[in-house]
Amino acid sequence: QVQLVESGGGLVQPGGSLRLACAATGSIFSIYTMGWYRQAPGKERELVADITSGGNTNYAGSVKGRFTISRDNAKNTVYLQMNGLKPDDTAIFYCTADAKTMGQLYGMRYWGKGTLVTVSS
Repeated sequence: QVQLVESGGGLVQPGGSLRLACAATGSIFSIYTMGWYRQAPGKERELVADITSGGNTNYAGSVKGRFTISRDNAKNTVYLQMNGLKPDDTAIFYCTADAKTMGQLYGMRYWGKGTLVTVSS
């Protein structure tokens, strides 16, 4: 099994910044894509950004130019630097990892429990 633990959420004023981190632990053989999703109150969960093991990134249009995803493969950790935060960014942010564990034939997507980001004055 793979466990994902997010950190870095909190309350921030509009225009402010936050940095989320997510560490993957467990009997990990390899991790492919890692990413961040978010779910705002009353809305569907949506992809924010993801990054492959090779460093290729993909962003939702609403966060391009404001958010930056990165990862440390040696630490099995993914980060999300969020700048220029807006009230519309208020959501629970979930970390994901497409990973294969020791002895597993096929990989699967693992999810963290989420961290709340609130943007408000």
